[in-house]
Amino acid sequence: MLLPEFAMAEPVWEAEQFDITAWRAAEARCESWLARLPELHAPYVVGTRPVTIKGQRFNQGYLASPGDGVVPLRRKYFLPNQPGGWEAHWFDRGDAGLPPFRAGALSFGLNICTELWALESYGAYAQCGVHAVLTPRATAADTTSKWLSAGVVAAVRSGAYSISSNRVDASGAGGGVGWIISPDGEVLATTSSDEPFVTVEIRLAASVAARASYPRYVFA
Repeated sequence: MLLPEFAMAEPVWEAEQFDITAWRAAEARCESWLARLPELHAPYVVGTRPVTIKGQRFNQGYLASPGDGVVPLRRKYFLPNQPGGWEAHWFDRGDAGLPPFRAGALSFGLNICTELWALESYGAYAQCGVHAVLTPRATAADTTSKWLSAGVVAAVRSGAYSISSNRVDASGAGGGVGWIISPDGEVLATTSSDEPFVTVEIRLAASVAARASYPRYVFA
């Protein structure tokens, strides 16, 4: 199960000025909700959370499972800094590398929101053979078309499924759109305010086959 970016905390980055009280409240709220993830009855859950490590603040990905609890993944590196998205004021830069991770049989990359545009990562994902690129997001509904285009590129270039979950658009413009896109760029499902959660059975073998076809083999 893929959750949106900061699914369990307020989008603190919408405020231009950093507020330590708001930050600590977001951390505490997220920790309390993480303890309830087993109620989702999902073998694996991926999301992001606010964490403070040695005085630095990060937007950190995590993988939660009943057997291992909450395991930290990589921390968001590419941080926007503009009205509505003052992330560089709230977070320190995390991990520049975009390595593969594993959840059971699934190998995946984690590109957090803006990092969907890190096009250089998809060639590396194709070479190491990930099955999916997971992208928790917090983007407005009226920007869906360009984000969906990036999701298609991520899938086709990496030869992996592009899977993204989005926060609800608080502007009232409708639900933030998430998606599941096949390795060949076919949009298999999208979410909406009417259907905020979708499940699709994917074939891991499809990503293996895709890496031997165009355009992936050209860059092998």
